[in-house]
Amino acid sequence: MTYTHINNYVYDCALCPTRCDGKTVAQFDFERDVRFSEAIENHVIQHINQQYPHLIATKTTCEGYPDIEIAYRHSPQTSIAFVEIKGQARTFMAVARLLPDSGLRPSETIALNLSDLERYFRVNEQEQKPLYLVWCLLRRPCIVGIGNKSHLFFYQDIAVLQNIREKDSANHRRFRRESGKGDVVNGVHKGVTVNYHFSLQELCEGLPNLSKL
Repeated sequence: MTYTHINNYVYDCALCPTRCDGKTVAQFDFERDVRFSEAIENHVIQHINQQYPHLIATKTTCEGYPDIEIAYRHSPQTSIAFVEIKGQARTFMAVARLLPDSGLRPSETIALNLSDLERYFRVNEQEQKPLYLVWCLLRRPCIVGIGNKSHLFFYQDIAVLQNIREKDSANHRRFRRESGKGDVVNGVHKGVTVNYHFSLQELCEGLPNLSKL
């Protein structure tokens, strides 16, 4: 199966043999997304604890903080870094049409809740400790390959993402969708309606290298 490659992580979607469906997220399923994210989170925690004997990764204990906190194994009560996990299983097929000034193309585009992003900026400024955002990319065959279990991890330091965001003063990468089914859980609106978008070209493939912590 052949994908027409244009640039790093950029493919010609018009010629794609396994074109992503681009279904609207109006049918957002919050509870399903939470389960999905928690599974990825547990995988990353296990990876860190196995890969770095001097570190211990656990689920965060601080409300509003990134999913994972990292400490030295000999001093587990003091966090030294944070990792936030995002699952990316949808492809924003209309990004070039809806965000024409972003310069982004579907195959390279990843997203996250803008309010979450801004909250991580504040946490980083307060803590002054390494903070990484990690995306697990699935269901994008041109990038991750064919198969239900095919995936790739991408990450970036929050400071790099903040620099990109601050330069986008015209909000060319910001998109608001309409609220839809599944956004409200037990009377509380939890669905993402305002996303901010980055390119895979602005991220690093894999999981963060924590050996220097």
